[in-house]
Amino acid sequence: MQFIPRDMPPRSIWALEQAGVHPLLARLYAARGISQATTLDVALAHLLPPTSLKGIEAAAVLLADAMAANKKLCIVADYDCDGATACAVAVRGLRLLGARQVSYIVPDRVVDGYGLTPPIAERVKASGADVLITVDNGIASVDGVATARALGLQVLVTDHHLPAAVLPEADAIVNPNQPGCTFESKSLAGVGVMFYVLLVLRAELRKRGVFTAEQQPKLDTLLPLVALGTVADVVKLDANNRRLVAQGLARVRKGQMPAGMSALFVASGRQSATCTSQDFGFALGPRINAAGRLSDMTLGIECLTTDDVGRATDLATQLDRINRERREIEGDMREQALELAQEMFDPEEEPPSALCVFDPDFHEGVVGIVASKLKDLHHRPTFVFAPSQAAGKGHELKGSGRSIPGFHLRDALDLVAKRHPGVLLRFGGHAMAAGCTLEEDNLATFEEALQQVAAEWLDAATLQRCLETDGPLLPEYRRPELADTLAREVWGQGFAPPTFSENIEVLGQRLVGEKHLALKLRHQGQPVDGIWFGRVDPLPSVAHLAFRLEADEWQGNKRVRFVIEGMAE
Repeated sequence: MQFIPRDMPPRSIWALEQAGVHPLLARLYAARGISQATTLDVALAHLLPPTSLKGIEAAAVLLADAMAANKKLCIVADYDCDGATACAVAVRGLRLLGARQVSYIVPDRVVDGYGLTPPIAERVKASGADVLITVDNGIASVDGVATARALGLQVLVTDHHLPAAVLPEADAIVNPNQPGCTFESKSLAGVGVMFYVLLVLRAELRKRGVFTAEQQPKLDTLLPLVALGTVADVVKLDANNRRLVAQGLARVRKGQMPAGMSALFVASGRQSATCTSQDFGFALGPRINAAGRLSDMTLGIECLTTDDVGRATDLATQLDRINRERREIEGDMREQALELAQEMFDPEEEPPSALCVFDPDFHEGVVGIVASKLKDLHHRPTFVFAPSQAAGKGHELKGSGRSIPGFHLRDALDLVAKRHPGVLLRFGGHAMAAGCTLEEDNLATFEEALQQVAAEWLDAATLQRCLETDGPLLPEYRRPELADTLAREVWGQGFAPPTFSENIEVLGQRLVGEKHLALKLRHQGQPVDGIWFGRVDPLPSVAHLAFRLEADEWQGNKRVRFVIEGMAE
């Protein structure tokens, strides 16, 4: 692994310090492109204006008219955490604003596949709905939207995924990534898009005299859900997304959140009063996602929409149990996938430019997680495939891919599809994560085609595993209260948590839990504990380590611990 120190422009550091930012945070923010303290202001007043979202005014008028006519609204959700939170925000928000008939349908990962398909449109119509609203999906659902319109449904698409060449002919589309949209944050999650639609709908209802500015419902109660979905979907935390997450975190720490979120904190053993974005990404998000992977995402959505504390507790307990089952399945699959990947190349050789792994016993619900693990291990774009569990589709494979910086996975799939027409039955996604479906007989063709694209697009420098770091940690910053300060800030995708790096003496090391390395270190002349999760190989007496700060509490005493992220070769 190669460490690359982040550039820290001195003028930016000086400007931030002059504005009252702590010197350590000034360094860290400057290294992440922040040059003015105003960018750090997370007040709601600084959110990007919703009016620059193309189609949002038409969406608000459509919904306001439907509510005035007491039409039945049905939300079609996605089966991941972004889709679940977006659905919960839509249900709660529309009801807050006066909609009296709001329901939802969430496709089954196995039976229905992704997005608004024609059969889903038919189910919405059969439910008696008049208006179909997609959340976190729909931009690629040309046939599904056409079917819904033909059945007499009005269709509002809210999504954030990249569109194909042809857009669906919906009554209104709100997606920051659709052609002609000037909204500055292209990284808005699906839940964020729906939140913005509600803001404009509220303004439209004010204009119609439904309520005044003083009487209007407070939509900021939805921000904990917006924050959870934004972090869990691993979208880039640009300035606008950081504001949304920071606002949600602030409310969660005060105990202001839906009953289901509170119950999920208890089920996961986390403390909401000291909640961080890491809790959303690694505790709550996976428990919501587990429902869509192994069971029915209706469980997750109901957990986030119920106001019954007892019901919320029961659902959170179920989600926790399903997540434990998911971890067991994932662990078994990961070991098998690692063995299969290692059979593809000699351990002494470089791995191929892209990896494809398939086993007939794999579960399609966790292929994405396993692909992520393999990608992290080998630093290669990786697809993991499992047999489709849908009735009559046993000959098809469902694949989920994860990528590395410099390799746009969806664009790669698009090129594969153009070079080999018919090989991909369906595909979609983002730069770093994508999915596809293909016939099992076409797997070898796909693997060869993906590796060809990877060989063309990736050079040796891109394939070198690199870790950006924030350089050495000054000894005066090695304090528990500063570790807590860092933890309270909003970090995540595109705004990486602080990672320091320098030569450190290794005084002692031992295995804990059979798969983690507990360390006794000497940093700048002072002893400090360390932990390297997932590492079993011993370290040299002096190592160039990358590490994060963590405030570790033991028997009532708080102390700093270094969480090791890597070692320079």
